[in-house]
Amino acid sequence: MKKFASTLLAVSCLSVIPVGAQTITQWTFESSVPAGTGAAIGSIAAENGVGTASGLHASAATTYSSPAGNGSTHSFSANTWATGDYFQFQSSTVGFSNISLSFDQTSSGTGPKFFDLAYSTDGSTFTTFVSQNTVLANSSPNAWSVGTAVPAANFYYDLSSVAALNNASSVYFRLIENSGTTSASGGVLGTGGTDRVDNFTLAVVPEPSTFALIGLGGAGLLAFRRRKN
Repeated sequence: MKKFASTLLAVSCLSVIPVGAQTITQWTFESSVPAGTGAAIGSIAAENGVGTASGLHASAATTYSSPAGNGSTHSFSANTWATGDYFQFQSSTVGFSNISLSFDQTSSGTGPKFFDLAYSTDGSTFTTFVSQNTVLANSSPNAWSVGTAVPAANFYYDLSSVAALNNASSVYFRLIENSGTTSASGGVLGTGGTDRVDNFTLAVVPEPSTFALIGLGGAGLLAFRRRKN
């Protein structure tokens, strides 16, 4: 798996972010509740902080919806995926540096298997940070439900090495479909196959002293991601 190929810090055993990580912007999709049909959807407001999420597909037949999240009521979902289609998240990092991202992502059995993570400061020119994240199929033992979060669905990335993201009036992140014809279950990507994302969180990487405490204290000093209300 290439899930953490470019990360400096990765939390793979628990669906958590490090204690002390200050949230800048977060989408939980509980009050925004995406819905619509067409190639594009936009203006999905963040629940915490200021920012907008959107999506763009080649197909005008795409359905955007809000099925069960990872341990919560809603997520951001779409079908009819093709290479280059994406989810996008835009915010500001003015006053902040040492940026990190965390999010949950899953696909149906006939949904996409791989996504690139890319960033931009102008919304036009994007740089790939990680190529072909492996997204797990939404099936047992990793099936999403309203009541229980699936730790294996979590991605965490330390982007503090990307100076351009510091103190920027606008930053953009895209999860870009890069599966070719391969589905999450290892079969063929289907038109009705879906991918969904939840708890997309832009935050500040904790100070080194915080990680020293984590090393000494273990999982007891890790904070579970803020649950949705």
